[in-house]
Amino acid sequence: MDIDERLASLAAKIRQQKGGIETEEATKNAFVMPFISLVLGYDVFNPNEVVPEFTADVGTKKGEKIDYAIVRDGEVQILVEAKAVGAPLTLNHASQLFRYFATTNARIALLTNGQHYYFYTDLDRSNRMDDKPFLQLDLLDIDESLVPEIEKLTKESFDLDSVVSAAEELKYIGALKRALAGQFRDPDDEWVKALTNRVYDGSFTQRVREQFRVLVSKATKQFLADQVNDRLKAALGGQSYSDAAAAPVSAATAAEESVDSAEGDDKGIETTLEEIEGYQIVRAIACSEVPPVRIVHRDTKSYMGVLLDDNNRKPIVRLHFNTGQKYLGLFDEQKNETRVPIDSLDQIYEHAERIRKTVHHYI
Repeated sequence: MDIDERLASLAAKIRQQKGGIETEEATKNAFVMPFISLVLGYDVFNPNEVVPEFTADVGTKKGEKIDYAIVRDGEVQILVEAKAVGAPLTLNHASQLFRYFATTNARIALLTNGQHYYFYTDLDRSNRMDDKPFLQLDLLDIDESLVPEIEKLTKESFDLDSVVSAAEELKYIGALKRALAGQFRDPDDEWVKALTNRVYDGSFTQRVREQFRVLVSKATKQFLADQVNDRLKAALGGQSYSDAAAAPVSAATAAEESVDSAEGDDKGIETTLEEIEGYQIVRAIACSEVPPVRIVHRDTKSYMGVLLDDNNRKPIVRLHFNTGQKYLGLFDEQKNETRVPIDSLDQIYEHAERIRKTVHHYI
């Protein structure tokens, strides 16, 4: 397997088992050791490559241990400190990494809770671990641009000089991306003002601020949706979301949508970014059974339906995301719907087997 496949394999394991992991030791065994062995390629059972409970006396701190030390050519290269899955990753809980970083030859320190992996080096002061990571990897939301940098730390492609030389750029690009994501979710006053001044010539009064805060939020979400649509349009050979939504609709679907529209004065249907992301997840799951082009969505005012062959008689799931509590609508062989509450889109993966079974029933 290449590194993309190895990361995807571990991510699937985390989705399946995360709910049952409660302790730090269980996190190490279930997720951290597989990351070191499966993803990075080091033999966790060979003490010449991976030293568990690595000890090096530091000043007055005697017998203090780091969870793992990864060794190459007889020298410690990477230090790993693990916390329980779901635990916050703060340096207040990783003081050992600071101390050990200064007393070994390691240039890379890794702080992880099994799902999130924070990589540190010594950009600010030589031989002193930085306060902020240069790379943050979330295995349940993998940034593909970071995969080549992770590969440079694997046993087969280890290139420490390249990683360290790219670390500063990675650190600031990552920080900028997270800052942009924060503004897209909840724009602050400075962001709203900067964008408003580019399109509005009047005074930036309190009334204008409140008006454009809503407009900026809508515009950024629509921009992201357009970007996703463009990428999927290319993947689907030119068919866009709007094309799929405008496809011929059966009488049953038309009647259903008429009822949905009658529920309020606004007869428009707004496809949200969250619905698009949910559709992508369902499509990724179902494409193990059928070609992806056979899986389409139809949006109504009450929910987004995901269908096989654009056929309303072949519902795969329904995404009920228009209320405070999100629900995933699953179907049995008689096409009876069961609504399952979900708190995040990742939870759709927990129902992957049932989704595949539904698709398989139709074919």
